[in-house]
Amino acid sequence: MPVSAGAGGVTAGRSEQARRREFAAFLRSRRERISPDAVGIQATDRRRTPGLRREEVAELAAVGVTWYTWLEQGRPVRASAQVLQAIADALLLDPNERAYLFTLAEVAQPPPAGPGGGPDRDIPPFLPGLLRQLDPFPAAVQNARWDVLAFNRAFDGLLGIGKLPPSGRNALMLYFTDPDRPRQWREWEEHAPRLVSMFRTTMARHVSDPDWQRLLDQLRAASPLFDRLWQQHEVGVYGNLPKHFRHPEVGELSLIRFHLWAEPREDGLLAVGYTPADPDTELKLSRLLPLATGAAVS
Repeated sequence: MPVSAGAGGVTAGRSEQARRREFAAFLRSRRERISPDAVGIQATDRRRTPGLRREEVAELAAVGVTWYTWLEQGRPVRASAQVLQAIADALLLDPNERAYLFTLAEVAQPPPAGPGGGPDRDIPPFLPGLLRQLDPFPAAVQNARWDVLAFNRAFDGLLGIGKLPPSGRNALMLYFTDPDRPRQWREWEEHAPRLVSMFRTTMARHVSDPDWQRLLDQLRAASPLFDRLWQQHEVGVYGNLPKHFRHPEVGELSLIRFHLWAEPREDGLLAVGYTPADPDTELKLSRLLPLATGAAVS
């Protein structure tokens, strides 16, 4: 596709070329380090280049030689997640190299097979204890798709999420489909477009992941507002503004959302919490603990 004559188009075109060059160089470097013996190929002749030949990698990955050659030449061809997995297997890539390959290809890496549906179903061992220590400040751990994976008693007392089955604990789905949410969050209508923009921004890295697409389809079908906002194609990430919550038993709460770590984790997990924005809210937070359902971390 020709590059736009505008400055932005030139910059985007050069960036894309640089990405393809790095992708091609990485493939060549991984291919050249592998001895034929390592992949069960018996070398019967003297090789002019180290490592495997392109046609040998293509055969191991069950892809066309010409097409694989184009990848190593940095041509503008695209590879699916399945093909990238096969190439990564053929090149004996370790987890870090495999993730780097998918990042360079701008393709979402599928979660590993096995129980639990991938790494984002598990949380680091230190987090449950940390969540308990944060009581009475509400805190929870969610993955990049906004699935709430763990939470403390205060968080449960605030939102009643422990009453739901694990499959129903998606924060974005609850925000747009739970009829209590607009009444509870005073800024619900104001924050709704921001949440959709944040979700779109994050999903750009997971557009080929069927789990993400399934969640998007569910959100659009369940919430006409979400669907309307999604079609506006707004993107962005927003700061931690004070949030005002109307709790049916505790009363008005003024909260500030915070993140437990500044830099994104490789596993996509996000630990979030709420601190009181005023002394009155600080006094009320302890009243959330007896309201927990018992499903919080213990």
